Amino acid sequence: MNKIVKLACLSIFLLLLWSCKEELLPKPNALLRLDYQLAQYERFDSDCAYQFDYNIDANLKVTEKCDITIQYPKMKATVYLTYRKVNNNINDLLKDAQKLTYEHVIKADDIIETPFINAQNKVYGMFYQVGGNAATNTQFYATDSIHHFVTGSVYFYAKPNFDSIMPAASYVKDDMKTLLETMSWKK
Repeated sequence: MNKIVKLACLSIFLLLLWSCKEELLPKPNALLRLDYQLAQYERFDSDCAYQFDYNIDANLKVTEKCDITIQYPKMKATVYLTYRKVNNNINDLLKDAQKLTYEHVIKADDIIETPFINAQNKVYGMFYQVGGNAATNTQFYATDSIHHFVTGSVYFYAKPNFDSIMPAASYVKDDMKTLLETMSWKK
C-alpha cells in the first residue's frame, strides 16, 4: 500500500508540475507613440490680404491667388487655406464653406460648431470639429464680411481612422485654432 500511495503522490506531483507551465501567448502588436514638440509660432506676412501665426515646424507654400498649403511632413497632414475676395457674394461663400463641412456628415459622429469673433481685428467665423472617421476633422472659415473670406481645412494622407491619428489631429487642430485666433486683414 505504501508503494501505491508513493506512486499516486508522485503521479499527482508530476501532473501538477506539468500543468503549471506558463501559457504561451503571442505578444500584442506595439502601438506607435506619437509625441510632438511644443509648438512655436511665427508670423506669416506676405503680399496677401491676410496674415496669421503658424507653427514653425510646418512648411508653407503660397500661390499667386494667396491660397496657402501648410504641410506637416512628420504627421502626413496638410492644412489648405483658400482666400476669396468678397464681392457682394458673402452668402454664397458662407453656404460653400458650410457645405464643405457638412459633406462629411455621412462619416462623422458629430460636428461641433464654435463661433469665432475677434472684433478688434474684424475677423468673424466658425470653427468646426468633425468627430469620427471623416476625411477632415477640423475646418474653419473667417471673414470681415465686406472684403475678405478664408476657409481652412486639414487632411491627413492616411485612411481615416480617428483613433490612430488622434494625437496628430489634436496637434494640428490646436495650430489651426492659433491660426484663426491670430488672423488679421491688411488695410
